[in-house]
Amino acid sequence: MSNQTNNTQASSTIVNIGVAMFSVADQDAALDFYSRVLGFEVRSDSRFGPEGEYRWLEVAPSGSTARLALNPPMSGSPGGGSIGVETPDVASEHARLSALGGVDLDDLMEEVDGVPPMFALRDPDGNSVWIVQA
Repeated sequence: MSNQTNNTQASSTIVNIGVAMFSVADQDAALDFYSRVLGFEVRSDSRFGPEGEYRWLEVAPSGSTARLALNPPMSGSPGGGSIGVETPDVASEHARLSALGGVDLDDLMEEVDGVPPMFALRDPDGNSVWIVQA
């Protein structure tokens, strides 16, 4: 297959990254973590499928157009995903999360060669959330 663009191929209609998805073992526990620890709000919490056996759960920072879906594992085990979120004051957010206690939190990485300050934390399922200076 050629690496060149095929000019006869239709252009993509994709315009936005709207929903990232994490696999979680327990949707209620994940909702508690993302709302209590990170302050995310619930954007969607719906049941679907035969007899409502499935749950679509989305959370997001207030004002964000992108959302995070917290899904039960569809194959394999939960965890292992990674997203980045932005803050105007990464040092203050690191201090806030450190003061909460019980959060699996890395040290704050300072700006290096144009890479913004950031740090990572892990949710109870091992998914990584990178907090990056906006």
